[in-house]
Amino acid sequence: MLARKSIIPEEYVLARIAAENLRKPRVRDRLPKARFIAKSGACNLAHKNIREQGRFLQDIFTTLVDLKWRHTLVIFTMSFLCSWLLFAIMWWLVAFAHGDIYAYMEKSGMEKSGLESTVCVTNVRSFTSAFLFSIEVQVTIGFGGRMMTEECPLAITVLILQNIVGLIINAVMLGCIFMKTAQAHRRAETLIFSRHAVIAVRNGKLCFMFRVGDLRKSMIISASVRIQVVKKTTTPEGEVVPIHQLDIPVDNPIESNNIFLVAPLIICHVIDKRSPLYDISATDLANQDLEVIVILEGVVETTGITTQARTSYIAEEIQWGHRFVSIVTEEEGVYSVDYSKFGNTVKVAAPRCSARELDEKPSILIQTLQKSELSHQNSLRKRNSMRRNNSMRRNNSIRRNNSSLMVPKMLHLVRSLRQKLLLSSCF
Repeated sequence: MLARKSIIPEEYVLARIAAENLRKPRVRDRLPKARFIAKSGACNLAHKNIREQGRFLQDIFTTLVDLKWRHTLVIFTMSFLCSWLLFAIMWWLVAFAHGDIYAYMEKSGMEKSGLESTVCVTNVRSFTSAFLFSIEVQVTIGFGGRMMTEECPLAITVLILQNIVGLIINAVMLGCIFMKTAQAHRRAETLIFSRHAVIAVRNGKLCFMFRVGDLRKSMIISASVRIQVVKKTTTPEGEVVPIHQLDIPVDNPIESNNIFLVAPLIICHVIDKRSPLYDISATDLANQDLEVIVILEGVVETTGITTQARTSYIAEEIQWGHRFVSIVTEEEGVYSVDYSKFGNTVKVAAPRCSARELDEKPSILIQTLQKSELSHQNSLRKRNSMRRNNSMRRNNSIRRNNSSLMVPKMLHLVRSLRQKLLLSSCF
């Protein structure tokens, strides 16, 4: 059966489809830029083709601590189960070699009570009873139904060996669980950084700034901040360095370079000749392939463990000509911190040129400040004029309303006077 022909010709349909495809712009989705440090502080790095896997087993304790919780719990459970099964087999072999199992199978009733002085372990008749005795020995439960005798020196050796192995397993696994629960990066979850960094003028210099805070009341002792710029560079010899790290100094008036993180602080880096941001302007920033890595280190006050919090800022997360709003206020003799405004910024006057151009031509900063002052005055004048216009409109509307209310009152008075005149003329 042949298919029906369409009412619309095929040539018209194909031409229309082609025209629609031409009209629709084909925009490719921009791939997100790869970053070395995520905003959460995790290292965005994948290790591939590691041939010497045995190096991880040489440091087995660190390997167990670095595993995920589900893997750690599986290993924790299997280590005890495997040790219990292994020594259960050994206890069964001891009983089998000594003939205890056959003795219990051949004798019955009252005769079994006389075997307690001749067997290695009492009441070990099968592998199940041997497994239960292995658990009792290693966990030191001691129900009393099964016990050792003096008949077998080999059984005493197995008992000593199982106690030693059980103590080693307990020490390793419990230590691993404790270290996983008390890891330093857990404390770093309450150390927060601002979502964006800013570049603005402070004390006549262009500065790179970001905000850091601690959500807990327990402090970080000897806290210090390090900043590094990571970018891809090429040497004069043509060698490509994919991860070129540059340290940039932090503007800190304290000689020890430590910060007192009792409240959120704005960390400032002055963009000078030593800074890798010295030749970057506002227009060049969007095209820069760089990443600013921030590392906060300190000692936890409650545990004494050194902790480290990390984050990074790529070019898209650096706002030029912005400044952080103040979030610390004094209320009734107590300093209050509003964390809802932690990452809020406001626009401020800042030259769009690089720090090098600003050093060579200081007049740029003066012109920028003058322009911002003029724009601020113009905005104030506009606001005042708008307020005046609004007040005048309100007054006019009030007058109109009053006049509209006065007209019916006057009409009522005129009518009442007319009625009085008519009555007086009649009399």
